[in-house]
Amino acid sequence: MQHPAVPELAHTTTRPIHWLAIAAALAAVVAGSAVLQPDAATAAQTGPKAHSRAAAGAPAPAPAPDPASVDFPIACGPVKAVVKKKASGDLDGDGRPETVAVVHCEAGSGTPPDGIYVITRPKTGKPRVVATLVDPKDRQTVRDFALRDGAISATLLGYSSPDVPRCCPDQEDKAKWQWKDGTFERAAPAEARSV
Repeated sequence: MQHPAVPELAHTTTRPIHWLAIAAALAAVVAGSAVLQPDAATAAQTGPKAHSRAAAGAPAPAPAPDPASVDFPIACGPVKAVVKKKASGDLDGDGRPETVAVVHCEAGSGTPPDGIYVITRPKTGKPRVVATLVDPKDRQTVRDFALRDGAISATLLGYSSPDVPRCCPDQEDKAKWQWKDGTFERAAPAEARSV
């Protein structure tokens, strides 16, 4: 065995006193962090509406309706209805948000047709579907779904005939709906075009 050229240094050998010193220092850090906690975090909307609502003592706005709590008017047989996409916002200007959901029947393969439904939460009772914008019976699928500035927009993919394979839609239609005179009105007529 070869002896080192430098003799063993005292600080390279640990003794029980070293471990006690480390444990005491660690305990002091943990105790200090328990005593010196930061203030609790609060999330609040900062803007003129938040301040004026709080100052006026007005209640907070109701949450948007949850699509999971709604029975959709879609016949799925033994499988369940699946919410593919959703978005929320005040569509009718009443100060309460509505939720728009794109729903289809769960399918193991293929492209099941979609439905677009508007859900509202009444002042009392559970959320409910108040409008069907696209019915699954129309055999369309929804792409590029969005809710902006009180308008619902979507790209609808469909089929020109029953002979077109369901994997490959051959028609595309841009659709936009907006609340007007007590109903959701389609802003532009259907303009299906081949893809």
